[in-house]
Amino acid sequence: MNFAELITKKKKGLSLNQAEIEYLIKGFISNEIKDYQMSAIAMAIYFQGMDAKETSFLTGEMIKSGKTYDLKGVTGFKADKHSTGGVGDKTSLIYAPLVASFGIKVAKLSGRGLGQTGGTIDKLESCPGWTGEISEAKFEEIVNKVGMSIISQSQDIVPADKKMYALRDVTGTVDSIPLIASSIMSKKLAIAGNGIILDVKMGSGAFMNTVDEATKLAQAMVEIGKNHHRNIAAMITDMDKPLGREIGNANEVREAYETLQGNGPADLNELTEEAVGITLLQAGIFKTLAEAKEAVREKIKNKVAAPILKQFVEAQGGDFSVIENFEKSFKVKNTIEIKADKSGYIRYIDTNKLGYLAMQIGAGRATKEESIDFAAGITLNKVSGEKVLAGDVVMTLKTNKAVSGEFTNQGKLTFEIVDKAFVEPVIIKVISDLDLK
Repeated sequence: MNFAELITKKKKGLSLNQAEIEYLIKGFISNEIKDYQMSAIAMAIYFQGMDAKETSFLTGEMIKSGKTYDLKGVTGFKADKHSTGGVGDKTSLIYAPLVASFGIKVAKLSGRGLGQTGGTIDKLESCPGWTGEISEAKFEEIVNKVGMSIISQSQDIVPADKKMYALRDVTGTVDSIPLIASSIMSKKLAIAGNGIILDVKMGSGAFMNTVDEATKLAQAMVEIGKNHHRNIAAMITDMDKPLGREIGNANEVREAYETLQGNGPADLNELTEEAVGITLLQAGIFKTLAEAKEAVREKIKNKVAAPILKQFVEAQGGDFSVIENFEKSFKVKNTIEIKADKSGYIRYIDTNKLGYLAMQIGAGRATKEESIDFAAGITLNKVSGEKVLAGDVVMTLKTNKAVSGEFTNQGKLTFEIVDKAFVEPVIIKVISDLDLK
């Protein structure tokens, strides 16, 4: 087997078999296959694509390149959730405690935020002392005891994907469905589990801008999951508008905690109920999605899952009292109110820009080396579709940076005020083999 044969085969649109993909990935990791050679393969994949089997083989070989978690010490059905990233997306912090409250175990790898997309690890680190860097034994212990644990993606998890992504980033091959799907799923499948629910975002605040693009990615990831013997489903959800009312870090943890106590915004409730409901069907706890979602609503009403979020944070060294005493714990020097110029209905039109605004006021990072101000963030006083009167506060920026008129200008560019009332769906479609009627 040699590289010239494989690149010729892929250029012609032919499928690579498992042995050939194994040769490529092992050679790339060992530096026997050079960056310029793998760049050629990535470009050929970009133009010719990969079929479902090829993509699954690629995912499997990337998983084998690093550490995996077999979770042999964890009892019961093991579930996981993944979001492709979005502004204000704190759903995992609501999903995991709710799933755990039904006796299902959630063992999850999460990452940090970069640019306009917030990271779950960053949000949790707003609780002083919390760490996602724990041993495998401790990980299993917390999952068994609390019902959930979220840990950081370490350097030894899927190193082939990290090396491959760095190459794709500088060769214009990031936006390849097979390469995106295998990248995401290799990290999901590095942890042994039974059920996975994917939240694939589409819109102005997402990597996939259209429903068609998001559907292709979702279908590719579902096929990978099936080929790796997972019970898997995917939701296509709207990121033309931010999720919830809070964008930031500590403020998003607080919103998640309040949602678990029955005080969450409608869109967060809707998305979480669907995701948890599908997981409950995967685990065989309920027969219909309607029954499962009703049970989820009852858990929220009775606030039984809220203590699980606190227990999990504390089990990993975090001080959750800062969230319980939020106003005292997270003070900022400056508050900027952005007001409506006229009456009508708010429609968010550039969620991506809203995410970057949060980053600029301190709630995110442009490079991995930058630090985050956990107190900085944006509160949406009016959400998309909500009625507003001239002079009403649409959003509030909280920052420790010097006040700049540019913050207000950028904030105003993220929304418009329309004359007629409208309704935007949160969940656009669901891809699943389950009967979700």
